Amino acid sequence: MNRRKFVQYASIGATCLGTAGISLGRDRETVAGKRVGIIGLDTSHSEVFTKMIYNGGSDMLGYRVTAAYPHGSKDIVSALKMKPEITRAVQGMGVKLVDSIEALLNEVDVVLLESNDGRVHLEQAMPVFKSGKRVFIDKPIAPSLAEAKAIFKAAEQYNTPIFSSSALRFDANVQKVVGGSIGRVTGADVYTPAEIDKGHLDLAWYAIHGVEMLFTVMGPGCKTVSRSHTEGTDVVVGVWEDGRIGTVRGIRKGAANIAGTAFGEKGIAPLGPFATYEPLVKSIVRFFNTGKAPVSPTETLEIFSFIQAAQESRKGKVVSI
Repeated sequence: MNRRKFVQYASIGATCLGTAGISLGRDRETVAGKRVGIIGLDTSHSEVFTKMIYNGGSDMLGYRVTAAYPHGSKDIVSALKMKPEITRAVQGMGVKLVDSIEALLNEVDVVLLESNDGRVHLEQAMPVFKSGKRVFIDKPIAPSLAEAKAIFKAAEQYNTPIFSSSALRFDANVQKVVGGSIGRVTGADVYTPAEIDKGHLDLAWYAIHGVEMLFTVMGPGCKTVSRSHTEGTDVVVGVWEDGRIGTVRGIRKGAANIAGTAFGEKGIAPLGPFATYEPLVKSIVRFFNTGKAPVSPTETLEIFSFIQAAQESRKGKVVSI
């Protein structure tokens, strides 16, 4: 299953809203200070998150998506194909379209930066940082480690709360392991779709889902990375400072999903498979409300250091982080 099909199927399963959401945006009052704006309508996340925020009841703390700037990816074919349909769906939920990010910032209090293409995130995030409005930047936060660092540096410069994450970090099975269900994690193996985009580090484009799941249960401290690469598959092995081993199998041919296994001192537990975006969206809303990011810049940058090392190790050499 390729990336686009996986996203489509996952979105359908995650929302379970059908066409019932078409008039949602017109029958609920906007709460002052809780207007959400979207940058980029070229990903299914924009539609899914809008529906979930509206339909989530008290869990969404009164937030509502009210405006969107539709433009994101400039040359990613799959994103450009989705854009008209996603734009119509979001407009159908009463979301106002604006013609610039500056206009958007005049209409909203917090921001979802959803543009599918990580290459535009730094440019699009800058006016948001300057405004001081809290912003969630969807994966991949950037196409490279250098640009990820630049994004966090700019956010710090303008003292703007920010975070980025895959939904897989908040998967129920992943969080059980984080909560100690199998004791201290001694290792983990994950697998993920791993379609590659030439403008991004190989694992940043889609395999980041699996990488983020791995780091969520293993924690920081990866020391070395090695990668075996073929046309249809990647196998990336990370060795942590304390000798633990975590692996990512990236799949480009044949059946694929996002899941895995965690090994612990007290047991072995499943990770995933992906089920819903709801825990991520709840975390985003809590972040909007408090300004406290559930994922630190340090952790996101270590994930990108792992991804950069995997890029350098494409021919199998061991790369130190």
